[in-house]
Amino acid sequence: MNSSLAEALSAVLLLLVLACAVIRPWGWPEAVVAVPAAGVVIATGAISLDHARAEVERLGPVIGFLAAVLVLAQLCDDEGLFHASGVWMARTAAGRPRRLLMQVFATASLITAVLSLDATVVLLTPVVFVTAARIGARPKPHVYACTHLSNTASLLLPVSNLTNLLAFAASGLSFTRFAALMTLPWLVAITAEYVIFRRFFTTDLDAAAPAPPTAEPREVPVFALVTVACTLAGFVLTSALGINPAWAAFAGAAVLALRALAQRRTTPSAVLRATAVPFLAFVLALGIVVRAVVDNGLATALGHLVPDGTGLVALLALAALAAGLANVINNLPAVLVLLPLVAPAGPGAVLAVLLGVNIGPNLTYAGSLATLLWRRIVHEHDTDVHLGEFTRLGLATVPAALLLAVVALWTSLTLIGG
Repeated sequence: MNSSLAEALSAVLLLLVLACAVIRPWGWPEAVVAVPAAGVVIATGAISLDHARAEVERLGPVIGFLAAVLVLAQLCDDEGLFHASGVWMARTAAGRPRRLLMQVFATASLITAVLSLDATVVLLTPVVFVTAARIGARPKPHVYACTHLSNTASLLLPVSNLTNLLAFAASGLSFTRFAALMTLPWLVAITAEYVIFRRFFTTDLDAAAPAPPTAEPREVPVFALVTVACTLAGFVLTSALGINPAWAAFAGAAVLALRALAQRRTTPSAVLRATAVPFLAFVLALGIVVRAVVDNGLATALGHLVPDGTGLVALLALAALAAGLANVINNLPAVLVLLPLVAPAGPGAVLAVLLGVNIGPNLTYAGSLATLLWRRIVHEHDTDVHLGEFTRLGLATVPAALLLAVVALWTSLTLIGG
């Protein structure tokens, strides 16, 4: 296949894969279109077998890590961790919507950081709906917080987001050094979001809420909390020993799975479903299609836009480029495209791209798969999400949070070193 035809074919297939992931015609899983598309680019020679094999080898450990974290999050939900969080928020907010917003920010930020953004979108969002209703608060500010924080609050740890796992592998950083460099940007970005949310949703937060009924007592799921804490410690230990941290994630998931199976609270098929195999296949297939696009001209075109160096101006330009690309082709393809171009510049450039692809998607529905999933969950609760309002909120939060986070990253790199 000549280069022009290969470039056109791979670009069309990427757009088709992304469009079907957004629309999900007839409720099809994302993999239904992505896997055949990957087969087409391989069969036609748009990507060489060697490059396809290299992409599979690069993404394999990342996908295994993701599967383990998804199981861990689902089993924590089965243990009652998310429901207990909702009961705590309802009891302590005591009919005060502004306090509830602060609690949702804190809870969503921690859950996103530790159990990944999928846990916040899929498991926490329904709990927030119920909690807001329980205290008589308007749900909109708190539910919007779930989607924004599923992106913004996923900056902290390599396990918080699939984009983080990819960036972590490309950065050459240890688990603890990655977290140390991203702590300040994480805190700054979340704080910026919170301040803007308070002003943007003033009317909803000031609406009078009736005194809430006494929330039923809920036993704290100590076993789940201890398992998650031990899993985090395992991430640090395995990284320090040069072992893939995925083994710590598998261990944490296995402990909760074995306990749940022994107590007959789950089944092997339910554990397998929690791995979201179709989504994992989608990620792998998408990586192959994106690699075909990169091999056939996109890398050259973007190479002219990638700034040199890791000074503050260069980091700002990288983050802006990543954010813009994420809103055009989704953040997962964006990070797959940009990482090979910026990795030679060092971990600072990689982390700047990560800021762009994690914070930037709050601007549009199509920016991240998490936002698309959140939108479907909101519709299931008979709540309207207006494109204009979503975009206005994104315009208010994304530039401010991204600018401040990049400055915070530059500060961390200066003080700690990359």
